Amino acid sequence: MNYTPATADQLLAIHANADIAGLAASERFAAAEPDMVEAIVEGIGQFASGEWAPLNRSGDEAGAILDNGTVRSPEGFAEAYRHYVEQGWNAIAGPTAFGGQGLPFTLACNVLENLGTANMAFSLLPMLSVGATEALEHHGSEAQKAKYLPKLVSGEWSGTMNLTEPQAGSDLGALRATATPIEEGEHAGKYRIAGQKIFITWGEHELAENIIHLVLARLPDAPEGSRGISLFLVPKYHVADDGTLGARNDLRCVSLEHKLGIHASPTCVMSYGDEGGCIGELVGAENRGLMAMFTMMNNARINVGSQGVQMGERATQAAVAYARDRVQSARAGSGDKTPVAIIEHPDVRRMLMRMKALTEGMRALLYHTAGQVDRGTLGDEAAQRRAEILVPLIKAWGTDAGVEVASLGIQVHGGMGFIEETGAAQLYRDARIAPIYEGTNGIQAADLVTRKLGLENGAVFAGLMDDIARDAGGEDGLVQLATTCRAIGEWMRDEASLDDRLAGSVPFCTMSAVAVAGWQLMRQLRTIDDGDFAGLADAKKATVRFFLDRIVPEAAGLRASATAGAESLYVLDSAQFAR
Repeated sequence: MNYTPATADQLLAIHANADIAGLAASERFAAAEPDMVEAIVEGIGQFASGEWAPLNRSGDEAGAILDNGTVRSPEGFAEAYRHYVEQGWNAIAGPTAFGGQGLPFTLACNVLENLGTANMAFSLLPMLSVGATEALEHHGSEAQKAKYLPKLVSGEWSGTMNLTEPQAGSDLGALRATATPIEEGEHAGKYRIAGQKIFITWGEHELAENIIHLVLARLPDAPEGSRGISLFLVPKYHVADDGTLGARNDLRCVSLEHKLGIHASPTCVMSYGDEGGCIGELVGAENRGLMAMFTMMNNARINVGSQGVQMGERATQAAVAYARDRVQSARAGSGDKTPVAIIEHPDVRRMLMRMKALTEGMRALLYHTAGQVDRGTLGDEAAQRRAEILVPLIKAWGTDAGVEVASLGIQVHGGMGFIEETGAAQLYRDARIAPIYEGTNGIQAADLVTRKLGLENGAVFAGLMDDIARDAGGEDGLVQLATTCRAIGEWMRDEASLDDRLAGSVPFCTMSAVAVAGWQLMRQLRTIDDGDFAGLADAKKATVRFFLDRIVPEAAGLRASATAGAESLYVLDSAQFAR
């Protein structure tokens, strides 16, 4: 099951939603000229569809295998990853001081969108490396940057994020991994790391020469809870000052998780310091590890939101292809009783249009978010604040919608979708992890209503909804949705109890995301009306109309759920749930 890169729609989103021309007007991103942007989007699409997509099915079937402490990737992965590094795709947005191309984050998002659409499990490897690069760029010492960033930027070394422990889950304040200062000897000034981490994506493999683990741990006598967490850089192989690799560090993968999907991505249980010799370096200040790790997590949450786009695109293309080929039954109400392709039946059309509209809406929101991140990098504080609002929206709604689209893809295939041979089931299995990792979608919604709504006393969220209402023109449904979201936000911030806010957080997050996505789809139409991307005009008009007429009203209908409060959730005590 191959796919065709959605190059034209990606370029439209990059122009209309990220405003790449505005970014290129800055000195920092001046290289992002139209020819460069088009070459990157077309080039990564060709690479991903040509080299990574053919490994998607075989990788799912073979899976990653743990062999005497070493993780073996499926056949073909090593060569495909080497070509990815050699062609410079990992370095697109990396800092120029360390070998990167210094292009906007928006274009790095496009690289990962294409790689993930081709092979989601494989794309998790560079996704985490890009996040580790950003964390070190912002919080590492000058010596750490000089030693580790050139190889991370190129992709020759990969990076991981080590947060979760068996007893802690999402409660990072409960983690127990320790870091003990080393006072003497060759490792003086560093730390002995000890503990176990679970759910470590690509925590062990042989595709990169070294793996740079970013590990959260506690120093002796650190404060309780999340205030006492520090971040440490722990390499798989020790690195000399001149960058050469030394002996292996005292860390190992003790098992691989057996998962519903993303089988080719090794999800590792990592053990640090079994022999007392795991050496790590402090990143940033003591007890400020969460701040540094959230830099990486913020990047990852946007790119996980992109996985909704990725699975939506792949599932939609597969469903359309099947629906055009599968002949079954005559068209209802037709005098001609000749069987037709199922794409001619109204309910199949409904599903396909919904898949297409959700996918394009997700993509519009993704690139608007990325563009705001890039503006924040250029010093636009308002854009940076807006990006903080948008991150939980793209992560939560984007991944929920991706699962819905993948599920609809199975439905379009009918019984053939429920068996593995068509590949539709794999897309659903792979997509299902995205609402869970990098902070569950419930956590994203909680972040929206407990932290993000309060930015600048509510002015950031209110300003976003005001912009939508003002810019939506004659689309009364979208105006009403934005106005309703603004009002609910005020109620949550000023009147609702914490329980009531949290009880309504998920539907409220969905409402807000749909409002922004609808607004950004309308911006795409205006770009087309201005004479660009004319080839997309007819299809885009139909897709946006469907989104505004069907998906926006559904989101508006969540108002009652968003404002119902928590009382009905606690009518039953915990024992009654088991009856």
